[in-house]
Amino acid sequence: MGRVPHVTRADAVALARNPLALIAERWTPTARTVRRAALAALVMSVVIVVTGGAVRLTGSGLGCPTWPKCTDDSLTTTSAMGFHGVIEFTNRMLTYVLCAAVGWAIIAARSEKPWRRDLTRLGWAQFWIVMSNAILGGVVVLVGLNPYTVAAHFLLSTALITVAAVMWQRTREGSGAPRPLVGKAVQQLVWCLVAAAVVLIAVGTVVTGAGPHAGDSSEVDRMHVNWENVAKLHAVLAWIVVTLTFALWFVLKAVDAPRGPLDRTRDLFLILLGQGVIGYVQYFTDLPEALVGLHMFGSCLVWIGVLRVLLSLRERPGVAADLPGPAAESALTRA
Repeated sequence: MGRVPHVTRADAVALARNPLALIAERWTPTARTVRRAALAALVMSVVIVVTGGAVRLTGSGLGCPTWPKCTDDSLTTTSAMGFHGVIEFTNRMLTYVLCAAVGWAIIAARSEKPWRRDLTRLGWAQFWIVMSNAILGGVVVLVGLNPYTVAAHFLLSTALITVAAVMWQRTREGSGAPRPLVGKAVQQLVWCLVAAAVVLIAVGTVVTGAGPHAGDSSEVDRMHVNWENVAKLHAVLAWIVVTLTFALWFVLKAVDAPRGPLDRTRDLFLILLGQGVIGYVQYFTDLPEALVGLHMFGSCLVWIGVLRVLLSLRERPGVAADLPGPAAESALTRA
């Protein structure tokens, strides 16, 4: 076991005043470590969405009937609460794992040399979104799974995925000013794709809020809209996103765009095809829980895919010297 460094009184004072600055003075992570920390935060932001979906799909949304405690008398679940209590409490505990992943990303970004404030700010943005969503999650329980608060909870989770994905991308770039790789017309087409994807996700929350999986076995209020009509609108929007992606790929080929935007567009198209198959199968099989959960996971991948297409349209100079080789970089970008 290594020797424990001596901590002076000055160190203790510095740690209390600014612990991140003290850690940064004594530790310099590699660029690979910073990238992995950002990727871990992104992965956990997706995991928390999927496990939140599992809570709803198993009818465990009120497994812990109050917040911040699990019951009025217990901080944790009890044996009397059964399976639903375990599911809901486990999801709450995963929030701490998410906080740890985000904290690790913040520490790694703050300790990198030279210090990149843009990465640190993106890490702190994730932290505040997590805290806000934790409070909103408590409100969801306290109001008995009101579908509008559930939808807001999911959309805030999508915002977390957005910031985490941007941070991960930025760890693989330099800190210089962005330089576009495609023309203005292509950029506008991609922004149309982004807008359509945003509307698709928003309408998807309405489908969830009006659909049969209320999140608890008790009587839970639903959004008062025609579920089938909204589901059909969701399908139309999905086809619009697919069409825009397909058109974008042909435009990029026509203008001889770099491989980055082409590859990211191809990846998004494949994700959309898989998501579409799952969506139609679940619709025609009366929404089995497993497929609905897989569709929620797919929605996260679709949004990350859209963001990667958008971010691939520019490059930033000043990439760190210890970037992995082509084979390792290819594996990382497809993780």
